[in-house]
Amino acid sequence: MAAFARLLERLRWFARAQEAAEQETEVEHKVPGEPGGLLESPRCSQRLHGGAAAAPGLRFGASAVQGWRARMEDAHCARLALPGLPSGWAFFAVLDGHGGARAARFGARHLPGHVLGELGPAPREPEDVRQALRSAFLRADAHLRALWPLSDPGGSTAVVLLVSPSFLYLAHCGDSRALLSRSGSMAFCTEDHRPHRPRERERIHDAGGTVRRRRVEGSLAVSRALGDFAFKQAPGRPPELQLVSAEPEVAALARQAEDEFVLLASDGVWDALSGADLVGLVASRLRLGLAPEQLCAQLLDTCLFKGSLDNMTCMVVCFPGAPRPCEEAIRREMALDAALSHKVAELYSSAQEPPCLNTVFRTLASEDIPGLPPGGGLHSKATVIAEAYSKLRQTSEECQEKR
Repeated sequence: MAAFARLLERLRWFARAQEAAEQETEVEHKVPGEPGGLLESPRCSQRLHGGAAAAPGLRFGASAVQGWRARMEDAHCARLALPGLPSGWAFFAVLDGHGGARAARFGARHLPGHVLGELGPAPREPEDVRQALRSAFLRADAHLRALWPLSDPGGSTAVVLLVSPSFLYLAHCGDSRALLSRSGSMAFCTEDHRPHRPRERERIHDAGGTVRRRRVEGSLAVSRALGDFAFKQAPGRPPELQLVSAEPEVAALARQAEDEFVLLASDGVWDALSGADLVGLVASRLRLGLAPEQLCAQLLDTCLFKGSLDNMTCMVVCFPGAPRPCEEAIRREMALDAALSHKVAELYSSAQEPPCLNTVFRTLASEDIPGLPPGGGLHSKATVIAEAYSKLRQTSEECQEKR
């Protein structure tokens, strides 16, 4: 990981270019009075956790990274069992704060309780559950508002997976997304709540607001979120019809034996990888026998190296139909890692002066290397390349010292 961090630091010219581009177009989720900016070097350490439910085949993993941002504003939560409901129910959420982490942390702590309160002990599926999720988001937002300092900006997007024995419920507000992989392809993906979407624009205009530069009042890049109470003051209008609404869109998907996994992630992940990329990369890591939290960590490393500058959180929830470890896939991956290490050694030893790590990576990127992970490509092997380079450099320095 240290070598990987050094490689990212050597690429910070990219971060500077991206920062300049953000300043020209305004930073996503910018809130009035909230300073932006990037760190001199990324914070790459990750917080991993995972677990398995009593229901056969249900397991999850999650990881989060601060990255280039000055503060970590993401939050997430997982409940493998829900009090008062039968076995087989579970709750997972990823939240992405803006203007501070308070709203995201509040949602991670209190949203599960609001959902349980609305569900009751025997919800009828799917309509009662869909309505319960809508009501829970709005009640959580009202709860947050009662605690929120009047003059403070900030809010949070949220994406939730509620699992029952019969259905998968995906609820979201904002631009944190979820996808379902079924039979090896993306069967469903949420759609971001952006102000320029016709339904969102209509609600904003009806509430007396405007959409300028594809933002609510020229400022906020999402049109649904928890918090952001400065945009929820239109008189005489219910909470779900304000300029910014906490009402989620809810999809109820009947479970099938072919369901493999659901991925929940904040928008920093989607900035770097498409839905199809994520399905391919996650499936390939599961075939290697990686625990869900380990593959989440690899996925975030890939996104960092592909240039994502945002905080990132990723959660993968696996079902009985998820790809299983495959000996042939493991053998191919080990051969690929060995081949990449060999190529790094060749490039290092053949140069008159030891090349920098950035040069090594760019040279490898120009080559046709078979067997790279689907979706991630060479970027998903940045840690392997960095570690091989670091060992060569350390050996070279030790030899020079002995001389």
